[in-house]
Amino acid sequence: MNVFEERTRRCRDRLAEVGADAAVLFPSTNLFYASGFREEPMERHLFLFVPRDGDPVFVAPEMYDEQIRDASWVEDLRLWADGEDPGGLVADLADEMDLRGGRLLVDDTMWALFTQDLRETLPDATFGLASEVFDDLRVRKDEAELDALREAGALADEVSVAARELGEDAVGMTETELADEIDRLLSARGGEGLSFETVVGSGPNGAKPHHRHGDREIERGDPVVLDFGASVGGYPGDQTRTVVFAGDPPEGYEEVHETVLEAQRAAVQAVEPGVPAAEIDRAAREVIESAGYGEQFTHRTGHGVGLDVHEHPYIVEGNETELEPGMVFSVEPGVYLPGEFGVRIEDLVVVTDEGFERLNDSPRAWEPL
Repeated sequence: MNVFEERTRRCRDRLAEVGADAAVLFPSTNLFYASGFREEPMERHLFLFVPRDGDPVFVAPEMYDEQIRDASWVEDLRLWADGEDPGGLVADLADEMDLRGGRLLVDDTMWALFTQDLRETLPDATFGLASEVFDDLRVRKDEAELDALREAGALADEVSVAARELGEDAVGMTETELADEIDRLLSARGGEGLSFETVVGSGPNGAKPHHRHGDREIERGDPVVLDFGASVGGYPGDQTRTVVFAGDPPEGYEEVHETVLEAQRAAVQAVEPGVPAAEIDRAAREVIESAGYGEQFTHRTGHGVGLDVHEHPYIVEGNETELEPGMVFSVEPGVYLPGEFGVRIEDLVVVTDEGFERLNDSPRAWEPL
């Protein structure tokens, strides 16, 4: 039994626990997690039915026949040709699996086009979200997943060092030019695609937590927020450092950077099995609030990372989920002073039996190398 078949077996067990008859998956990370087949969403109907009892079945365009068979352990493919209505295949499969009046969990990211088609084809069925099953399955990573995340973390570390080594050469570059250089470095070192659009926030743009990059030129003394990562084996890296490439930083910057670094250190040190996720958020927030910057820390402390770069567990006040070995998440406190600068420092961590393992270890200081 390969890893994908084992995951599907556990999916069936969870379907029984939550009282659902089947999961219906769409091109997504859930579909890859269960089947081993990876594809982007498209306008054609492509589903994987995972029934509580029995074997999974693909309903797919015939052009994907060989592709799915090469990638997936699932043997039963019901294929349709362009110009045909796949609704008939879905209806026949629902009869075969006795799903007409069942409870079906559809992929959370399934396009409305396809959920509407399912509802019209199966009007007597009830529908929920596949996250009822997959959030619990995916939140604890197995060793193969952890190895991929470690490689993605090491890749981000290498690129972080290479970016810092630009030093004076970064002055005068636009944010977009530096982002392009980081993207090139990630690809050249084995990245299989960006985890997300690279963030380069210089000077006052660094005070916008979700700023991506623009045409502002990096100046001497600018604090620059660098947030980036690339995937390895389908698993994304995610690291943030805030650096000054050359010159003296603005007044107050060193204090803010040290506060954020201390907050990040306190939050990481709080990670161990049994601790509620909210406690990690509180550990970071207490340091920042004590320094007088509480109102400038405007987002949660972290998010889970796996096949998706944002997934459970979320490290935020109110989340009382107890940490368990194998959970992976970011720890990324920040302070943002509008019109001046921002500071964010982020590493990914794994919960271990004894405490934690950092997946990033590049320099966290603000000075260039």
